[in-house]
Amino acid sequence: MIDWSSNEYHPVVDMPTDYTVLDLSLGFWNQPETEFSVGKYDEVRPKLYNTEIFGGERNVHIGIDIGGPVGTPCMAFMDGEISHFGYNPAAGDYGNVVITKHEISGTKVWALYGHLDAASIEDKKIGQRVVAGEVVAWFGSYEENGGWEPHLHFQLSLIEPETHDMPGVVAPGDRDQALKDYPDPRNVLGSIY
Repeated sequence: MIDWSSNEYHPVVDMPTDYTVLDLSLGFWNQPETEFSVGKYDEVRPKLYNTEIFGGERNVHIGIDIGGPVGTPCMAFMDGEISHFGYNPAAGDYGNVVITKHEISGTKVWALYGHLDAASIEDKKIGQRVVAGEVVAWFGSYEENGGWEPHLHFQLSLIEPETHDMPGVVAPGDRDQALKDYPDPRNVLGSIY
């Protein structure tokens, strides 16, 4: 069992005090009223994931989305290292991805930063050290982030990834196991909604 309170965590994105919490359970990415927005963890999002990679049944979101302008910096929430990075080119996928590896109360935890710009994966090396607060990536544009509004998909994993990918959306039948394998990002992001 991870004692999430055993560490202090740096913000992943410098959020303004005024941002919109999205309701993506309506099946579309509603236009936020503010420059920044947050999409929820463990939210069923019918009709939102309609490209081939989702197989018509994956609609439970197991990360947190932070929407904002293209180029918004994303920072390491604590000291760690680069675990994986690369480009997922399929429509609706993550586009550019960086995964970092950390240790929290004796347990290895991986963090996926998805929907990034191409500069985010340049000059990265597996095992490269990162420190809390260091910029590790930037929000990408629609053309390079998998075809989405500019945002960061941030996800935690207790399962070591085999490549620069994690299932950020799962089928309802896989939800219970996914919530165990991919814990709530608010454990490190804090109470952002």
